[in-house]
Amino acid sequence: MENEVINLASMKGSVDFSMFSMFFKSDWIVKFVILLLLIFSIQSWKIIVQKLFTISKMKRISKKFENHFWSGVTLDELHEQIDEFEEESFSLIFKNIMDEYDKSLKSKTKMDSFLIQRLETVLELSVSNEDSKLNRGLSFLASSGSVAPFIGLFGTVWGIMHSFQAIAIAQNTNLAVVAPGIAEALFVTALGLFVAIPSTAFYNLITARIDNYLSEVENFGKDLVNIISRQMS
Repeated sequence: MENEVINLASMKGSVDFSMFSMFFKSDWIVKFVILLLLIFSIQSWKIIVQKLFTISKMKRISKKFENHFWSGVTLDELHEQIDEFEEESFSLIFKNIMDEYDKSLKSKTKMDSFLIQRLETVLELSVSNEDSKLNRGLSFLASSGSVAPFIGLFGTVWGIMHSFQAIAIAQNTNLAVVAPGIAEALFVTALGLFVAIPSTAFYNLITARIDNYLSEVENFGKDLVNIISRQMS
């Protein structure tokens, strides 16, 4: 054991344990796994940054529209001005509900509970569409968080098998022979976790922010329907 420690210490200066060195010394299957995990990581971070930026931007724009909505302007005036506002969930839901309301007025449909039901249906469909848009691409984050560790584990198992083959060929089991191959294998596991942990963490964070935002959107839509209902009565 003491000789193995000495061999490993003496080997430290002669063997490069850097990530680039381990990548280039690994076989083609491990290289493929590493490249695949790097692609997963890049795409995951791209989605994370885009979603966080999009949600933050939409909340900021929605707040401006909501403040204008509660400023005392009439619904008809705001409906006429709707194209002047940047497109986001609040303004889209307002537009969809008011479009349906105006259709009923123009067609001289009886203003009763059936109209309110139609407006509530428009609200539900609009919220559902916004939900689909905001959650688009998040399935990749969820997949990365669940699949990446197994991809890394596959690369680790393959790397260890490759190391054992090298040991059998060299007929030498000291650390100088074993350590490089084991280090390469464990590097793939670490890379898999590097992809999975932020993907899972940010997936949970982003979905929570989306759910919170959509809850605000739905409450705004319900307030609008209630205002229209009071105007009808």
